[in-house]
Amino acid sequence: MTCDAWEVVAVPFPFTDRSGQKRRPALILSPRRFNAEGHSVMAMMTTKRHAPWPGDTSIANLDAAGLRTACIVRLKIFTLDNRLIVRRIGSLAAPDKKAIRASVRQHLW
Repeated sequence: MTCDAWEVVAVPFPFTDRSGQKRRPALILSPRRFNAEGHSVMAMMTTKRHAPWPGDTSIANLDAAGLRTACIVRLKIFTLDNRLIVRRIGSLAAPDKKAIRASVRQHLW
């Protein structure tokens, strides 16, 4: 599945095709032109707020993102084969995109 940047997707954890895996949300960071090559760059999303990481950013518009529970985007970045994306959940609202973009710039560049 080829997605656009800022889409929230469900991916298997621990990112293998073992039985008993759990699905977790992840945020697509890379643009469609990159993702069309078969892999996407993503950031972890979590509800856990203990032991925060630099750059943790709360999602304000849960409805647009397709999330039921308060979530943060954690700058735990990974690349995943698009075939492992289970489904699209939602897409970030403009203010959330702006906040994540600022966090990435501040903490990674």
